[in-house]
Amino acid sequence: MINYFSKYKFIFYLCNLILIFLYLFPGSVLGWFLYNDLSLQPQITPDFIVSTNHLYAYIVLSVVGFLTFRKNNQFIILSIYLIFLSIVLEVLQYFIPNRSFEFSDLFGNIAGVIIAIIIFYFFKKNENFKN
Repeated sequence: MINYFSKYKFIFYLCNLILIFLYLFPGSVLGWFLYNDLSLQPQITPDFIVSTNHLYAYIVLSVVGFLTFRKNNQFIILSIYLIFLSIVLEVLQYFIPNRSFEFSDLFGNIAGVIIAIIIFYFFKKNENFKN
């Protein structure tokens, strides 16, 4: 499974494109698809301090990215890219009609990346310990 992602990098790039499209589309594509209403946003679980939808999206994107690019120098560059992407996409929503910048969304984005970084840090540490 792990080698599958490193062989097919287009999966990570496709996930990036889908995420960017969903973030920058004026309105909710998922709400339009599920509820036939661009103003409704589907909610997976209730929000706490952070937006859980954003948290889940960035955990998935980060895990796919870290499985795709497994070398140490790629891990650091990818971590910086994902944090930068999460900030830029959220700030851009301020300028898009029917979208809004929210700190809970931004914190959800960054928390998703950080959770994935921590998981893969311990995964890599354990992997090095076995060798």
